[in-house]
Amino acid sequence: MQEMVVYGVSFDMVGKQPIVLLKTVATNRFLPIWIGHPEAAAILARLQDSETPRPMTHDLFSAALKEMDAEVVKISVVEMKDSTFFAKITLQRDGSEIELDARPSDAIALALRAKAPIYAADDVIEESAIQMEDESGEAATSADPEQLVEDFKQFLEDVQPDEFGSDDEPETT
Repeated sequence: MQEMVVYGVSFDMVGKQPIVLLKTVATNRFLPIWIGHPEAAAILARLQDSETPRPMTHDLFSAALKEMDAEVVKISVVEMKDSTFFAKITLQRDGSEIELDARPSDAIALALRAKAPIYAADDVIEESAIQMEDESGEAATSADPEQLVEDFKQFLEDVQPDEFGSDDEPETT
């Protein structure tokens, strides 16, 4: 498992489908995950520290966990199968851990609210992550985030969802 951070949310240029972009903490590998519009809104709301007049689903779940004295320990993107990513939410309550199956988008939205770490399995990163490169073909460095954003925009213009697994259409998470 490698620790990840939410690098941002964008839209693919062809289908206008939202994508959450996770970045490995230790390297410049990026994991694009196609998600639904409501989940993109939930992730963006937390990234932008926006408050909604009423709790969104992820806020409600986070509040319910707090009331039950449970905490989100971590979330993990554990598998990609047939162009669909799978995640687990690890909760801790009364000294024991509980693992829940989740869509990555929901798990990420919850992790952001709980300030919990995000991980991805090594094989998921190996199979689906991209390495951003600069003009010289070298791996891009995080010292130039503007160039990384430009590289990612170019990647979004050229990428097809079927490049990340089977030839099936991607299923939103």
